[in-house]
Amino acid sequence: MPKTMGILGKKIGMTRIYNEMGNVIPVTVIEAGPCKVLQVKTEGTDGYNAIQIGFGEKKASRVNKPLAGHFEKAGATGYYHIREFRVVDPSQYETGQEIALDAVLQIGASVDVQGVSKGHGFQGVMKRHGFRGGGAGHGSTFHRAPGSIGCSAWPSRVIKGKKLPGRMGNNTVLKKNVVVVDVRSEENIVLLKGPVPGAKNGLLKIFSK
Repeated sequence: MPKTMGILGKKIGMTRIYNEMGNVIPVTVIEAGPCKVLQVKTEGTDGYNAIQIGFGEKKASRVNKPLAGHFEKAGATGYYHIREFRVVDPSQYETGQEIALDAVLQIGASVDVQGVSKGHGFQGVMKRHGFRGGGAGHGSTFHRAPGSIGCSAWPSRVIKGKKLPGRMGNNTVLKKNVVVVDVRSEENIVLLKGPVPGAKNGLLKIFSK
C-alpha cells in the first residue's frame, strides 16, 4: 500500500474530452472531497503516522453518540466514509483541517486509485477464468464444467490454487500510475485518464505520489 497522502472521492462515471490537437481522451469523472481531517495519528501515540479523514457529509441525526463525539472534535456533524492515509510528517496536519483538492492533485501528475471492483456473484469457470468448455453437440455431456481437478490415490485432495467456480469480482483493486487530466477545485471534480476500479457512486481512495 502506498504510504502517501491522498483524498477520498466518489465515482460519477465516464465520459470523453478533447485536447488541443482534437484527440479524444477517455476520462473517469470523480467527485473528490470536500474532506476534513478527523484525527491525526503519530508514532508516539498510535505506533504509526497517519491522518484520518471523512468524506460524504451525514446528518447529525444519523450518527450514533460515540461517533458524534469523535466528529465534534473536528467541528463536523458526521461523515459516511472514514479512511486513513499514511503520512511522513503528521505535524503538517491538524484536526478539523480541510483537505484542498488542488493541494493534493496536480494536472499531469500520476496517482494510484483504489476501489472495490464490480461484483458478478457466483460464476462458473468459463466466465470467471475463460475456460473454453466442452463440445457443443447434443450428445456431449460435458459443456461448461471445469473437468478433472484433482488426484485420486495421491495426494487424495484438490491442490490449492485450482481455477474453479466461485465468487467473481467485489475485490479491492489498486490501479497504479493513473494520469490526472483535469482538476476543478471549485466543483470538487477531478478527471482521471481511462477507467478506474468500481461501479458508479463507489468510494475511491486516490493516492498522490
